[in-house]
Amino acid sequence: MSQEQPGPMGVERPLAALAMMPGVDQQLLTENARRDLAEVVELVDESVVDLATLPDEQLGSIEIVLGSWGCNVLDDALLTRMPKLRFLAYAAGSVKRTVTPATWDRGVVVSSAAAANAVPVAEFAFAAVVMLAKDVFRTRDALRETRGRAATTGVGPRGELGTRGMRVGLVGASTIGRLLIERLATLDVTVAVADPYLDEDDARELGVTRMQLDELFAWSDIVSLHAPELPSTRHLVDADRLAEMHDGAWLLNTARGSLVDTDALTRECVAGRLNAFIDTSDPEPLPEESPLYDLSNVILTPHIAGSLGSELSRMGDLAVSEIARFVAGRALQHEVRADDLDRIA
Repeated sequence: MSQEQPGPMGVERPLAALAMMPGVDQQLLTENARRDLAEVVELVDESVVDLATLPDEQLGSIEIVLGSWGCNVLDDALLTRMPKLRFLAYAAGSVKRTVTPATWDRGVVVSSAAAANAVPVAEFAFAAVVMLAKDVFRTRDALRETRGRAATTGVGPRGELGTRGMRVGLVGASTIGRLLIERLATLDVTVAVADPYLDEDDARELGVTRMQLDELFAWSDIVSLHAPELPSTRHLVDADRLAEMHDGAWLLNTARGSLVDTDALTRECVAGRLNAFIDTSDPEPLPEESPLYDLSNVILTPHIAGSLGSELSRMGDLAVSEIARFVAGRALQHEVRADDLDRIA
């Protein structure tokens, strides 16, 4: 196979590879996405490859990697064998498990589909806020237990059912946080945000109130987490901050489990003082003996807020679009730089 073949307009196409878990490409890349990709690159293989197992001659000719979950780590050892690699288009959320300092040191440009993955997370969080306001899950349980005889007896985060007048506090004005703010604007709720990178002008433009963390936890009926997983954010939600939340408030975590002190949260939920909706736990999954599985005031889901099923193709479309931009020499829309890692998920 030649290393480069003419494209539809006679332009040589760089050699590229799909690096991810087998089968993921089938969900990421629709027929249209594969057609668009074929117009700008030549794939070393139509299916996914393990970069480390390719022969040096083939590996050394690859200029673009379209990666996703299961992609090889681009460390110095692998990059030494890939002297022509110029671009990683990562069709998933966080690039942190794939890139290393050597990635940028060797001049590889990186793009992430985190913005596409943010969409279903924001949708999930918005749906959760509405469901929690109506106490849907405990009402469902009561209805099931009484076989239809139970009236609506639940209480919302404010003490009465419904979203009107509810206070929603967001930890992090991230891409997901901002998408959630847009959706919350369709409700009659008040939104506050705690984020060290959010200034007053930005908060005003978003239509939210800027608060410090401790103030936000004390103020909110629902606290929704949208901060990145960093050493500085580990157990950001600790026993002291949970104690500031008012009785009956909800903690919603679709970010990362390490943001929350699970032991402290468990104590508050077992006591019945607080409620929790946890999509990302710490550890993940929780041990079988965790009492959180059995509490009516706790909802656990197995990390499903992010892209699943049909939603994966949104990330594939973004990655292919970025590759087309890169090959054409146009500015990327979702570039990730080395110094971004200190503040992104």
